[in-house]
Amino acid sequence: MAIRVLIVDDSRDDAELTEFALREGGLAVECRSLCHEAALDAALAGFEPQLVLCDLNLPGWSGSEAMAAVRLRVPAACFVFLTGALHGNEDLPEADAVVLKDDLGPVVALARSLATA
Repeated sequence: MAIRVLIVDDSRDDAELTEFALREGGLAVECRSLCHEAALDAALAGFEPQLVLCDLNLPGWSGSEAMAAVRLRVPAACFVFLTGALHGNEDLPEADAVVLKDDLGPVVALARSLATA
């Protein structure tokens, strides 16, 4: 059975690389992605993600705002922030994890654990 993943990232390339990393990790995934708040309702229509992977820095919409909006609609989803660098992000919002975009191994491991739960 495929794990349902929502990817929130302003970079289409980064979203595709994230999905690719999950598939390369041997996971069956059903992914939806969005890049701005206005697309959230459409992305969640008939889709309840188990895992949300969200860029920490979104133009015009903060990662904290994205997390709050997603958690209102899908409170049980595991929420992970993806970032290019941890330096300068010392005051991170409460998420289930924070992972560097250039090392998605922890995301694959987390998704694998959700898939077997």
